[in-house]
Amino acid sequence: MPTSAYPNRILAAEQTLVGGRFQPDTAVVVEGGRIARVCPVAELGADAKIERLPRRLLAPGTLNAHNHSFQSMLRGIADDCDFFSWRDRALYAYTPRMDEAAVYHGARFAFAEMIRNGVTTVCDFFYIHRDGNANDRAVIRAARDLGMRIVLARTMYDWEGAPKEYQESIADAVARTRELWQEYRGHDDVHVCPAPHSPHAASPAMIQAGSRLAEELDTRFHIHVAEGRYERDTIRERYGKTPMRWLESLGLAMERMTAIHCVWLEDDDIRLMGARDVRLVYNPASNMFLGDGVTRIVDMLGAGVKIGLGSDGGCSNNRVSVFDEMRMCALLQKVTHLSSEVVPAETAFAMGTAGSADTLGLPAGRIEAGQYADFVLLDSDDPSLQPPFSYEKNIVYSMTQRAIREVIVGGRTVLRDDRLQLVSWDDVLGGLREVMKDWPRA
Repeated sequence: MPTSAYPNRILAAEQTLVGGRFQPDTAVVVEGGRIARVCPVAELGADAKIERLPRRLLAPGTLNAHNHSFQSMLRGIADDCDFFSWRDRALYAYTPRMDEAAVYHGARFAFAEMIRNGVTTVCDFFYIHRDGNANDRAVIRAARDLGMRIVLARTMYDWEGAPKEYQESIADAVARTRELWQEYRGHDDVHVCPAPHSPHAASPAMIQAGSRLAEELDTRFHIHVAEGRYERDTIRERYGKTPMRWLESLGLAMERMTAIHCVWLEDDDIRLMGARDVRLVYNPASNMFLGDGVTRIVDMLGAGVKIGLGSDGGCSNNRVSVFDEMRMCALLQKVTHLSSEVVPAETAFAMGTAGSADTLGLPAGRIEAGQYADFVLLDSDDPSLQPPFSYEKNIVYSMTQRAIREVIVGGRTVLRDDRLQLVSWDDVLGGLREVMKDWPRA
């Protein structure tokens, strides 16, 4: 979307989150979809057209750094199953029904629900390509139709055991990812990067091709790593190495890697991540939902690893709220370490905003000049934010979706008072129901 499509605004909420703390009497000047200036209201001239927002808290929008949008259509089909039963009964069984229309309406449904929960950017790790890019474009169109920012992590997948709709040759995966990147380059609202699926679903040569393409296009590349114990054990048996050391042995551009999950890593893997700037997207609720385990977040923070948060797919969580993930992250780490002091609220909040932006390589998640003008406006009177001893703590530990009154992307309001501004809820749900009307109920 051209920057001229974004409105210029000056926002002055009751309090604004700047540098990790809420502060009053702060103006945020938005120009061309980005934050041009953050300053005291008193510094603006008398003729400045300031939007006063009493009883509102202005915070950065959250970034869902890992999702599979089509999976929101599969909730309830294989819940409470082991990983492989879940995969086969939900993903693999319903993939043949995922034509372009289903992909579009499923993505629009997933993204609309995210917007309701304060997500302003999503990274969709998408792999139902069907020998082309039409479905990928449908996902991007769904985000744009809602006014949402998207990173399309175009998955590179050549494991022969997967549905044919996922599989591509290395040459095709590279060419199609490059083509999609070229198509959207220069747009602030759409970013494309390669995403070799995982060590079990992408061959070593496919993973290497994804890394080389990220270098060519100057992007990051995303990859699932050691989500389940079986993958760590398989790598150890086959190659005699730990997951990160095996990936390093492939000659990858590790500093461009955004690794997803990383539940089953050794101490040396974690040190390597910190030393080579491998970034992590943590999906605490999904890891619990599928019984995968607990990622060693405290150790990773100690090693200097940059960490973002994701919801993962809508049928392996089954929510798509990054605010929920903040709370899950903090509480799960506390109980795992038997210490209430680890991962304080402020750290968890930073993971879901600035941390997620770092894993995606985007100027977002912070209210400061030069960043995308992506915000949530919260109702300071909402019961879930009371009493107001610490809004910073309350947002992570007690806030509910009711407190989200407005969502702004690039300075443009896309949700106000629980109403989508660019499409209607009836349209979103009606489209979803239409494409799913003949689907069997598990």
